[in-house]
Amino acid sequence: MRLSELVGRLQPAVLGMLHVGALPGTPRNCLPLPGIIDKACHEAEIYKDAGIDGLIVENMHDLPYTTSVGPEITAAMTVISAAVKQTCPQLPLGIQILCSANQQAVAVALAAGLDFIRAEGFVFSHVADEGIINACAGDLLRYRKQIGAEHIQIFADIKKKHSAHALTADVSVSETAKAAELFLADGIVLTGTATGMPADPEELKEVEQAVKIPVLIGSGVTLENVRNYLDANALIIEYDSVHGTP
Repeated sequence: MRLSELVGRLQPAVLGMLHVGALPGTPRNCLPLPGIIDKACHEAEIYKDAGIDGLIVENMHDLPYTTSVGPEITAAMTVISAAVKQTCPQLPLGIQILCSANQQAVAVALAAGLDFIRAEGFVFSHVADEGIINACAGDLLRYRKQIGAEHIQIFADIKKKHSAHALTADVSVSETAKAAELFLADGIVLTGTATGMPADPEELKEVEQAVKIPVLIGSGVTLENVRNYLDANALIIEYDSVHGTP
């Protein structure tokens, strides 16, 4: 099932972030790749049993992030994603590779049989904790075309968290969303200012009025505030939300 089949429902789809362990070659790596794969598949099973609508595989623990992601990360994310796909063959699956490794994510999605990617830095530049991130839409969509991956959808973060947006202070969130739609994003991801921080419900209303493509909430959704986001097309949650950890 494609994610687009879920985001058209009357109620928001719920997507789980599958944060894989720190990968080989990164400073915090402590598990061999087979152990990382086993843990990822175990968490995927928990999500599936909880009734999740889809999953996004992400290398969140590869701190500190770099804009020069090596081939070892792409290779590891491919085998992990393929294993998760085998574990949850009926779920829509996506991938995000930090930081801003969007072409690598498309390649992994194609090789592992995934459905979509979550991309940062799609339109407009911003200053992130990894450095300056420039817009990638033109190069990314051309790359997707060149490798025959046009069926892989792209859901683009805008006004990305953990970033300064002084460079585009005169560009509103709705204008940013319109630019992403114009540049052929398949959906928009709205977040708070940092991981775990809630998105602004007013921004959700503003963006939904500005674009016709799906709008996803990408951070900070809890049982206490979920009512603020029921008009979104999808809600992205973390493993702790289904595992019962505060």
